[in-house]
Amino acid sequence: MRRHRLAVALTVAVVLLGAAMLLSRYITRVLSAEEAAFPLAYVITLHKEFETFERLFRAIYMPQNVYCIHVDGKALAALQRAVRRLVGCFPNAFLASHTERVVYGGVSRLRADLHCMRDLLASAVPWRYLLNACGQDFPLKTNREIVQHLKAYRGKNITPGVLPPAHVTTRTRFMHREQGGSNVSGLVTPQVRKAPPPHNLTLYFGSAYIAVTRPFVEFVLEDPRAIDLLAWSEDTYSPDEHFWVTLNRIPGVPGSMPNASWEGDLKAVKWIDMEDIHGGCHGRYVRGICIYGTGDLKWLFNSTCMFANKFELRTYPLTVECLELRHRKRTLAQSEVQVEPNWYF
Repeated sequence: MRRHRLAVALTVAVVLLGAAMLLSRYITRVLSAEEAAFPLAYVITLHKEFETFERLFRAIYMPQNVYCIHVDGKALAALQRAVRRLVGCFPNAFLASHTERVVYGGVSRLRADLHCMRDLLASAVPWRYLLNACGQDFPLKTNREIVQHLKAYRGKNITPGVLPPAHVTTRTRFMHREQGGSNVSGLVTPQVRKAPPPHNLTLYFGSAYIAVTRPFVEFVLEDPRAIDLLAWSEDTYSPDEHFWVTLNRIPGVPGSMPNASWEGDLKAVKWIDMEDIHGGCHGRYVRGICIYGTGDLKWLFNSTCMFANKFELRTYPLTVECLELRHRKRTLAQSEVQVEPNWYF
């Protein structure tokens, strides 16, 4: 019954979307010379929450950037239609050319990013950095501030991570396989160990979310070390949490940071086991991650990260709307071109 109601709501959204685009306040001009000279590429993956995704997309949309959207192959047809209709309104946004049925913790999640990376390299937009996000993220920095943040890294990739803590070593020591199209089966058997990683690579553990240069993306898709690591990672748990960070620690790789740790200020997240640091969640926890309520706004305002995760527009609409208003006011205040009236909320 709930799925039926969601399907009906999304179908209505598709019907209304065309008219709504006229009033949707998208920014349609490049706002500064600095941003024009530093276009970005985005990969956005989602499986639900069209309304939340649309707010994210509107916040990060700029005409000089390029956007690849991957919708989970298992998602409701109405969600897929809504995203297709929205993306079709913009010449610099498109759906991924290949779609994965994403399994939580499985290699399909990593492959979704890789499909979009390949598509974005084929784009005519000369983007400088690629960032990946999920549909329940929201930016804490404006596009210009993101550009300035990335320029400060002088061509280095941002892939936060460290050597694997003891509690995650089983993810890559034993075989895991996607099963039934909905979840990861866990350890197949404690006796089935994996061979060591290819090319004598040292595995690292870190964030699945990254900001990486164009040459690094080319390396990931073309270099035998990256190709072999991907093949080796097929039967590991949550390989997107070791794949990027491991490759970026190889000396000599384009933009690599062999001695990096958790730095980068990519994404603000309130984990349930870190309440002594962040002061608790004022919304609710899902899989150990806070869905932000309005009581989390002060913490988010004080964050130095580019993005935050996670949001649900239907559950906590004021949280998103307050961040959105603040973000747009700062964006327009930084503009070097005349601001058009319909850019204001």
